[in-house]
Amino acid sequence: MALEALDAPRRLADANAAGALFACLADESVEVMAFVYLDAEQRVLGLRHARSGSASRLVLPIREIAADALAFGAAAVVMAHNHPSGDPNPSIADREATRLLARALETLEIRLVDHLIVATGGIVSFRSLGLL
Repeated sequence: MALEALDAPRRLADANAAGALFACLADESVEVMAFVYLDAEQRVLGLRHARSGSASRLVLPIREIAADALAFGAAAVVMAHNHPSGDPNPSIADREATRLLARALETLEIRLVDHLIVATGGIVSFRSLGLL
Protein backbone atom coordinates (compact mmCIF):
# COMPACT_ATOMS: atom_id res chain seq x y z
CA MET A 1 0.00 0.00 0.00
CA ALA A 2 1.23 3.49 -0.80
CA LEU A 3 0.74 6.40 1.57
CA GLU A 4 0.81 10.02 0.52
CA ALA A 5 0.80 13.07 2.77
CA LEU A 6 -0.55 16.13 1.03
CA ASP A 7 1.24 19.48 1.26
CA ALA A 8 -1.77 21.74 0.72
CA PRO A 9 -4.95 20.47 2.36
CA ARG A 10 -7.97 20.38 0.08
CA ARG A 11 -11.51 20.25 1.36
CA LEU A 12 -13.67 17.27 0.44
CA ALA A 13 -17.09 18.81 0.94
CA ASP A 14 -19.40 16.19 -0.60
CA ALA A 15 -19.76 13.01 -2.66
CA ASN A 16 -19.21 14.93 -5.90
CA ALA A 17 -15.83 16.21 -4.71
CA ALA A 18 -14.88 12.72 -3.52
CA GLY A 19 -16.05 11.26 -6.84
CA ALA A 20 -13.83 13.70 -8.73
CA LEU A 21 -10.86 12.77 -6.54
CA PHE A 22 -11.32 9.05 -7.19
CA ALA A 23 -12.60 9.14 -10.81
CA CYS A 24 -9.22 7.97 -12.14
CA LEU A 25 -9.84 4.54 -10.55
CA ALA A 26 -12.46 3.74 -13.20
CA ASP A 27 -9.80 2.96 -15.81
CA GLU A 28 -7.84 0.48 -13.67
CA SER A 29 -7.80 -3.12 -14.91
CA VAL A 30 -7.50 -4.60 -11.39
CA GLU A 31 -9.30 -3.61 -8.20
CA VAL A 32 -7.77 -0.64 -6.43
CA MET A 33 -8.87 0.60 -3.02
CA ALA A 34 -8.24 4.18 -1.93
CA PHE A 35 -8.75 5.98 1.35
CA VAL A 36 -8.74 9.68 2.04
CA TYR A 37 -8.24 10.86 5.61
CA LEU A 38 -10.04 14.04 6.67
CA ASP A 39 -9.89 16.43 9.59
CA ALA A 40 -13.00 17.74 11.34
CA GLU A 41 -13.48 20.44 8.67
CA GLN A 42 -13.35 17.85 5.85
CA ARG A 43 -9.84 18.95 4.78
CA VAL A 44 -7.74 16.21 3.21
CA LEU A 45 -4.86 15.11 5.43
CA GLY A 46 -3.58 12.22 3.30
CA LEU A 47 -4.35 9.36 0.94
CA ARG A 48 -3.59 5.66 0.81
CA HIS A 49 -4.24 3.22 -2.01
CA ALA A 50 -3.81 -0.51 -2.48
CA ARG A 51 -3.70 -2.49 -5.71
CA SER A 52 -4.88 -6.04 -6.15
CA GLY A 53 -3.63 -8.66 -8.54
CA SER A 54 -7.26 -9.51 -9.19
CA ALA A 55 -9.99 -7.90 -11.24
CA SER A 56 -12.62 -8.95 -8.74
CA ARG A 57 -11.31 -9.02 -5.16
CA LEU A 58 -9.26 -7.05 -2.65
CA VAL A 59 -8.71 -7.70 1.04
CA LEU A 60 -9.74 -4.74 3.21
CA PRO A 61 -6.73 -3.75 5.38
CA ILE A 62 -8.73 -2.51 8.41
CA ARG A 63 -5.74 -2.38 10.78
CA GLU A 64 -3.71 -0.26 8.34
CA ILE A 65 -6.65 2.07 7.67
CA ALA A 66 -7.20 2.58 11.39
CA ALA A 67 -3.47 3.08 12.02
CA ASP A 68 -3.29 5.69 9.25
CA ALA A 69 -6.37 7.49 10.55
CA LEU A 70 -4.83 7.68 14.01
CA ALA A 71 -1.43 8.77 12.65
CA PHE A 72 -3.04 11.59 10.66
CA GLY A 73 -5.28 12.54 13.58
CA ALA A 74 -8.21 12.06 11.19
CA ALA A 75 -11.79 12.66 12.25
CA ALA A 76 -13.19 10.93 9.17
CA VAL A 77 -12.35 8.61 6.27
CA VAL A 78 -13.76 8.25 2.77
CA MET A 79 -13.18 4.92 1.06
CA ALA A 80 -13.34 4.25 -2.66
CA HIS A 81 -12.66 1.31 -4.89
CA ASN A 82 -13.18 0.46 -8.50
CA HIS A 83 -15.07 -2.28 -10.29
CA PRO A 84 -13.09 -3.19 -13.44
CA SER A 85 -16.25 -4.88 -14.74
CA GLY A 86 -17.74 -1.42 -15.33
CA ASP A 87 -20.74 -2.04 -13.05
CA PRO A 88 -20.70 0.39 -10.08
CA ASN A 89 -23.36 -1.44 -8.05
CA PRO A 90 -22.18 -2.67 -4.64
CA SER A 91 -21.78 -6.40 -4.14
CA ILE A 92 -22.69 -8.24 -0.95
CA ALA A 93 -18.96 -8.36 -0.13
CA ASP A 94 -18.72 -4.57 -0.66
CA ARG A 95 -21.60 -4.01 1.75
CA GLU A 96 -20.13 -6.29 4.42
CA ALA A 97 -16.64 -4.77 4.13
CA THR A 98 -18.16 -1.31 4.51
CA ARG A 99 -20.05 -2.34 7.65
CA LEU A 100 -16.91 -3.87 9.16
CA LEU A 101 -14.80 -0.79 8.45
CA ALA A 102 -17.46 1.61 9.74
CA ARG A 103 -17.73 -0.35 13.00
CA ALA A 104 -13.96 -0.57 13.46
CA LEU A 105 -13.48 3.15 12.87
CA GLU A 106 -16.45 4.02 15.10
CA THR A 107 -14.70 2.40 18.07
CA LEU A 108 -11.89 4.92 17.50
CA GLU A 109 -14.38 7.81 17.20
CA ILE A 110 -13.58 8.17 13.50
CA ARG A 111 -16.46 8.41 11.02
CA LEU A 112 -16.61 6.54 7.72
CA VAL A 113 -18.16 9.36 5.69
CA ASP A 114 -18.72 7.42 2.48
CA HIS A 115 -17.68 4.47 0.37
CA LEU A 116 -17.65 5.13 -3.35
CA ILE A 117 -17.58 2.52 -6.08
CA VAL A 118 -16.01 3.90 -9.22
CA ALA A 119 -16.51 2.24 -12.60
CA THR A 120 -16.82 3.13 -16.25
CA GLY A 121 -20.58 2.82 -15.72
CA GLY A 122 -20.58 5.61 -13.11
CA ILE A 123 -19.91 6.28 -9.44
CA VAL A 124 -22.11 4.96 -6.63
CA SER A 125 -22.09 6.43 -3.11
CA PHE A 126 -22.99 4.17 -0.18
CA ARG A 127 -24.16 7.25 1.75
CA SER A 128 -26.49 8.27 -1.11
CA LEU A 129 -27.89 4.73 -1.22
CA GLY A 130 -28.58 4.86 2.53
CA LEU A 131 -26.03 2.12 3.24
CA LEU A 132 -24.02 4.31 5.60
